[in-house]
Amino acid sequence: MKFNTKVIHAGVSPDPSTGAVMTPIYQTSTYAQESPGKHKGYEYARTQNPTRSVLEKNLAALENGQRAFCFGSGLAAMDTIMRLLNPGDEVILSNDLYGGSYRQMVKIHARYGLVSHFVDMTDPKNVAERINDQTKLIWIETPTNPMLNVVDIQAISELATNKELLVCVDNTFASPYLQTPLDLGADLVLHSATKYLGGHSDVVLGAVIVKDAAIAEQMGFLQNAVGAIPGPQDCFLVLRGIKTLHVRVDRACKNAKKVAKFLKGHPKVANVYYPGFKDHPHHEVAKKQMRAFGAMVSFDLQKDTFEDAIRVLSATEVFTLAESLGGVESLIGHPASMTHASIPREERLKVGLTDSLIRLSIGIEDVDDLIEDLERALVEL
Repeated sequence: MKFNTKVIHAGVSPDPSTGAVMTPIYQTSTYAQESPGKHKGYEYARTQNPTRSVLEKNLAALENGQRAFCFGSGLAAMDTIMRLLNPGDEVILSNDLYGGSYRQMVKIHARYGLVSHFVDMTDPKNVAERINDQTKLIWIETPTNPMLNVVDIQAISELATNKELLVCVDNTFASPYLQTPLDLGADLVLHSATKYLGGHSDVVLGAVIVKDAAIAEQMGFLQNAVGAIPGPQDCFLVLRGIKTLHVRVDRACKNAKKVAKFLKGHPKVANVYYPGFKDHPHHEVAKKQMRAFGAMVSFDLQKDTFEDAIRVLSATEVFTLAESLGGVESLIGHPASMTHASIPREERLKVGLTDSLIRLSIGIEDVDDLIEDLERALVEL
C-alpha cells in the first residue's frame, strides 16, 4: 500500500458493530467482562481504547514500524522513552533541538541520574567521539528546531548499530510523509502529533513508533504503567488529521520554497535557514533522506536585535504570532523568547540561534498573500 493510501486506510476499517466508516470515539473508562479475564480485548481504558488502537495501527503503518504508542503530548512520549534507561546511562542529543526537549533532559532526567551530552550531529564524527560504555541512546532531531540543520540518520544509525545503542529520531518537523527514519536504521521515531499529524492546531498528542518487538513490549508496559495516555477525542482528531497529511504537507512545502526564496533576496534579511537551498550545508543529506525539504523556514535580520524581531513579529496579519507549527495556518514565532527560552542564551548563540531569529511554519494559504504579509512586516524595520 502506497503512502497516500496508507494515510486514509492503514489500520482503519468500518466499525464492526455499526458499520461506521469513521472510527468512533469510544468515550469510556472501562469495559464489561463476561467473567474475570474474559473480555473482548479491552479491560481498562488506560491500557487499551479502540479509538487509540486504530490511531496506533495507522501510525505504525505510516512509519513502517511494528507498533506505535500514543501519549498525552510529545514531551510525555519523550519522557516515556527515557524510562527505558537506568540511572548512570548517557544520552547523546542534537545540540540544536526543541527547548522543551532540552529542558526535560537538563531539569528533569538529570535529577534521576541520566547524563546528557549535546553535540553537533551534522558531523557523525562528533557523535562517534562522544560514545562510551555508558552511552545507551542517541537522540536525533532532524531537521532541527529552529536552525533547520539536517542530520544523516543512516550514518548515525550505523555508528549505533556497531555499539548496540538505541537511536530515536524526533520526526516532528518532517512528518512520515517526508521522512521514515526506521527505514534508515533508527529504532524509535517520536512525533509531537500536535503538529503535522494533527495538522489543525486543535489537539495535543505524542506518539512513538518502534520496529523491534522487544522494545515494543517495553514501551507497551511503560505506556500502561506510567499512564501518560491521550483521550479518545484527541486520538480521533489526530486520526482525522492524518487523512489529509499528504496533501497538506505537499502544499505547505511548495509554499515554503517560495517564501524562503523571497526572504533570501530581501535586503533586511541576513540569513535564511532552509534545507531546500543548494548552498545549505546539509542540502545533499536532506535530498538523500527526505522526499521534500519541509515547510519550516527560519531567518535572521540584518540588524540582530530583539527589538527589530519584535517589530516584524507584531506586524504580520496573515501569519499568526503563536507557538507550535504544522497547522494549516501559517505561524510566526521568536524562538529566543518562546519555544527555546528555557535554553540559556549562551547555549542558544553557540548554535546560531540569535536574538533576531524568526521561525516560520508555512501553512497552506495562497503563497502570494504570505509573501505580501512578510513584505509589509519587514517594511517596519
